[in-house]
Amino acid sequence: MTDVTAPGAGQAVVLLHGLGRSPNSMRPVARALTARGYLVFNLAYRSRSAKIRTLAEAVGRDVAGIPSSRPLHFVTHSLGGVLLRVAVADRQIPLARVGRVVMLAPPNGGSQVADFFSRGGMLRNFYKAVMGPAGLELGVETAGVIGTLPALPFETGIIAGSRSVNPLLSLVLPGPNDGKVSVAQAAAPGMRGFIVVPHSHPFLMRADVVLAETLAFLATGAFVSSRGAQLGGP
Repeated sequence: MTDVTAPGAGQAVVLLHGLGRSPNSMRPVARALTARGYLVFNLAYRSRSAKIRTLAEAVGRDVAGIPSSRPLHFVTHSLGGVLLRVAVADRQIPLARVGRVVMLAPPNGGSQVADFFSRGGMLRNFYKAVMGPAGLELGVETAGVIGTLPALPFETGIIAGSRSVNPLLSLVLPGPNDGKVSVAQAAAPGMRGFIVVPHSHPFLMRADVVLAETLAFLATGAFVSSRGAQLGGP
């Protein structure tokens, strides 16, 4: 039986994993939310199978099937945040259905890593084979889907990472970064909260501080810590 005194009692949270990942990568988030009484929907989508808009349509259909009379909260990782923005902008997900959103390491401004691998030749072919069509649309320099998105229309907190476990990819990223996305490119107009934590892109979802701050934002609309609120690092 659900504890009605739990912070998340009666509220649903949708989890959207990142590019090349699966719902397994979001299990630490799911466990933390479930412990607080939230009803969790850890969605799967074939992130390397199609372009961003097609993936967003698929996510929109899955979200439409979630039974809830209250707005749905979202916790996203990487590409998952972009898909949510696109799905709402394209009206695949009605804005009224979206509650609070926490985005972990989102490439809201794109990633220079995608630019590096998308310039043609064998590198581009390799990158597409590994990351799929959506990966080619995540660049900063290319005029793609990301550049068409409006300011965040929902209550959003963003957590960016500043530690990399991939020094080679970090060479093409300006300033502090998590090995895939720079701190600066994680930000987006309209965000309500922004913090930087010393963790890397693939493991951000496992960090205790990330889980604590995610729970805080979903419950109150604000992060506990103001640490790293300015672009540039913690």
